[in-house]
Amino acid sequence: MAGRTKKARTLPIWKRHPTAFRFVLVFMILVVTFGVGLMYSAWVLVCAGDRCPSIQTLDQYTPKQTSKLFAVDGRFIAELGTERRTLVKLSEIPKVVQDAFVVTEDKRFYQHSGIDWYRAAGALAHNLRSGRYAQGFSTITMQLARNIFPERISRDKTIIRKIKEAKVARAIESKYSKAKILELYLNQINLGNGAYGVETASQRYFGKSVRDLNIAEAATLAAMPKAPERYNPRRYPDRAIQRRNTIIELMRENGAISDADASLAKAYPLRLATKVESGETAPYFVEWVRQQLDQQFGRQLYEQGLNVYTTLDLDMQTAAERGLERQLRAIEGGKFGAYKHPSYEEYIATLATGESGTGVSPYLQGAFVALDPRTGGVRALIGGRDFYDSKFNRATQALRQPGSTFKPIVYSAAVQSGKPASYIIDDSPVSVPQSNGTPWQPQNYDLKFEGPMTMRRGLYQSRNIIAVKTGMELGPQAVINEARNFGITTPIPPFPSIYIGSADVIPLELIGAYTAFATLGVRAQPNGILRVENSHHQVIWQPTPPRTQVMSPEESWIMVSMMKDVIQRGTAYGSVWDAGFHVPAGGKTGTTNDGTNVWFVGYTADLVAGVWMGFDHPQTIKSNAQGGILAAPAWTSFMNEVYRRKPTPPDWPKPYDITTREIDPHTGLLWTPDCGGTAVTEYYIPGTEPVNECSPYSVPAAVVPGAPPRPDTTHQR
Repeated sequence: MAGRTKKARTLPIWKRHPTAFRFVLVFMILVVTFGVGLMYSAWVLVCAGDRCPSIQTLDQYTPKQTSKLFAVDGRFIAELGTERRTLVKLSEIPKVVQDAFVVTEDKRFYQHSGIDWYRAAGALAHNLRSGRYAQGFSTITMQLARNIFPERISRDKTIIRKIKEAKVARAIESKYSKAKILELYLNQINLGNGAYGVETASQRYFGKSVRDLNIAEAATLAAMPKAPERYNPRRYPDRAIQRRNTIIELMRENGAISDADASLAKAYPLRLATKVESGETAPYFVEWVRQQLDQQFGRQLYEQGLNVYTTLDLDMQTAAERGLERQLRAIEGGKFGAYKHPSYEEYIATLATGESGTGVSPYLQGAFVALDPRTGGVRALIGGRDFYDSKFNRATQALRQPGSTFKPIVYSAAVQSGKPASYIIDDSPVSVPQSNGTPWQPQNYDLKFEGPMTMRRGLYQSRNIIAVKTGMELGPQAVINEARNFGITTPIPPFPSIYIGSADVIPLELIGAYTAFATLGVRAQPNGILRVENSHHQVIWQPTPPRTQVMSPEESWIMVSMMKDVIQRGTAYGSVWDAGFHVPAGGKTGTTNDGTNVWFVGYTADLVAGVWMGFDHPQTIKSNAQGGILAAPAWTSFMNEVYRRKPTPPDWPKPYDITTREIDPHTGLLWTPDCGGTAVTEYYIPGTEPVNECSPYSVPAAVVPGAPPRPDTTHQR
């Protein structure tokens, strides 16, 4: 009995259960037949009714190409486009680069006809074991099919999508050579960081053409298609090197490189291009220009490979970035006194723990603009400290109170009305009635009053009362009209507080206004584009920014003379002149209520530059914050670096009809020995000179006779 049972168990299952086995066998045959039929039907019908793209379009296919931005000296700045791409022929792509991609993405590329059946079978078995879609089997040709026709072949992980890919890949293989397919693929592939195609990726990561890549760099690029962001060498260098070395080993195993070359390539350090070399410099400037180009050209900008020649000077841009960031870090580090806010470094450290930027930064921000005053060409532009954290452009979009940097506009209106620089105004309390019944009583920064003084001294010492009383004599509409002439477009209400900079301005416009001083009367509208050429190097747009006569040469020369005193003995003395910058220059400091904004705008005969610092949500920067102390050093650092490279500009020539007089600085009258004290030389437009002489009796009692103007570095504004 036991023997018969044991014998029965040794029989094959199909003999022990013949009926059940026949049923299972028939069922499996039916399932396989049905599956094969279904697959065949899917293969036949998946592209029926024009559901798949026609490969005939590949004959005329040209991938979208980016427009390129160039600096004023022709150096490359950046690319603009939804897909940044520069096309190259396969003959221009080194074999080591071709091999790196083929070995990594499709090692049987030259043997199959669009579908790698060995790889497909392996992927199918793996997916069945895992119970999910865990492994793909796309060949280079299949990848090309979905990359070229993204609207027709989705990226959904479905069997229908795979069949579409495969069928289009087979069609491509039947018509085009392997060389053509590989060329299209290497120009089309997404390689992260906004780079499409091996040429653009090579430029962005390594700062050189794909023609010049070595084995390690080729392998770094070939690492990217699997996960472009995960293996981005800029963000994850260690991960990128590990993946690169894996690909180098694959190249060695497949005979693409020798053992010795593989060892050397694995030891090669990751050397990435600088921001300037890779086209990642001046992001705020690039975005500002892009917006203007988008209005002019629309889709053409992103698809037709325009060449845009800009006004940007890369050396000045990097000098501005260094000067501004160095000063901001010095403020955060406590060099200028206790600083209680989070620093930029502290904030960025929190982002590394998983937080993300909001676009409105909590740390101290800065903006910087440098212009060629003769043309308005923007030579440097910084809209914030970190474009990738906050794309808000504080140079071109922010509305900020200018504080005392607005005063030169008030004094310009006064000079144009016939008031000389020696015009005397009393620095004494003033009460201005307001509609709410509470009078406005402006104060000087130091909360003191110094009695009668010249308009010149009122400017270089930045006395608020002098500016307010000057503006009140002129009237608000005269000052508003002058601001419009100087290029300020933001709303300016007719209130007396505008005379000391209470009305918001856009930094670019305010800094652009100072071009009228640098050129002795002609304001140039800030602009960033010289010309635009199409892909055939034909000029298709050449903007002509307007230049406006704001003042006469004589009037503007008087203003320059007054503003030179700001640097040589006024509120910017300590941070500019005393800091060693002795190039002929004028400028003005600015500080707003409670130290929420600090400014310095200065100029030479061939360069205007301005600095703003503050918070996105206005708050006091630090106690006793002043533009002359916090903002001006960044300007000085920039100017010193610029003029180490370029010739020093000459001083402004005095117009021939400007006259000089020896005057008493306390009364503005002609000086005589009877006046006491020391005479000073003042400059006049003909007809504005004083005609009366001073006497001991004409010296105001509030002014001590004989006290000459002096450098004021204690109460900087």
